[in-house]
Amino acid sequence: MSMANTPLPEVTDRKTFEARLNELRVREKAHTREGDAIAAARRRLPAVEVDANLELTGPDGPLTLLDAFEGRKQLLAYYFMWHPGKPATDQCQGCTWCTTHVGELSYLQSRDITFAVFCQGPFEESIRYHDFMGWTMPWYSALPSLDELLVGRTTGMMHLVSYVREGDRVYETWWTTQRGVEVMDNSYSLMDLTVYGRQEDHEDSPAGWPQDWECGGLTANGRPISQWSRVEAGRDDDLSGRT
Repeated sequence: MSMANTPLPEVTDRKTFEARLNELRVREKAHTREGDAIAAARRRLPAVEVDANLELTGPDGPLTLLDAFEGRKQLLAYYFMWHPGKPATDQCQGCTWCTTHVGELSYLQSRDITFAVFCQGPFEESIRYHDFMGWTMPWYSALPSLDELLVGRTTGMMHLVSYVREGDRVYETWWTTQRGVEVMDNSYSLMDLTVYGRQEDHEDSPAGWPQDWECGGLTANGRPISQWSRVEAGRDDDLSGRT
């Protein structure tokens, strides 16, 4: 997609540019402080107990929600949407986008936090997708207990859930879905710093700005974008287990 003829913003002198930027910086700092205040309120939310023995499926077979903590105090679980029987090309582009951004886990683990993916599909099929993508985070199937884990919420949607444990008792402390899971990625945040933004059709942009991507359009040439480098590296994306 060429941007050769894409319009530019108004061009001005350095003094005017810095003055306008300083005006915006006031709002940016207020946004940062509001984010800090929201995080402080989040830390003061009540918790609800969850059955620590709810069953998951992992590489060694059945395990419990408590086991998924890996001995740490806290657990962040991303509930990955799954389309049973579908090939890699047809798996959730949004979940693929979010999960691909989660690489180095040592920083979380240093604060006694385990990050894991709880796939909403069968383990044997979905773990092949995990391996094709080259992800290294713990991966489990939540199917055996999905309705209990997401009680009162819509299964089949992406969710990010925070848990804490006290001994062998587990408590849920916060959860989000839809655009709330954007906290997992940095690509959107970086795009938002550029003049053309995310280039999606829902954005409030000046006339003539590129907006060729639909909201949530995270595919290119029929695949989630991050799959292409894996295909070019020769990885097998067959999820059926036949090859």
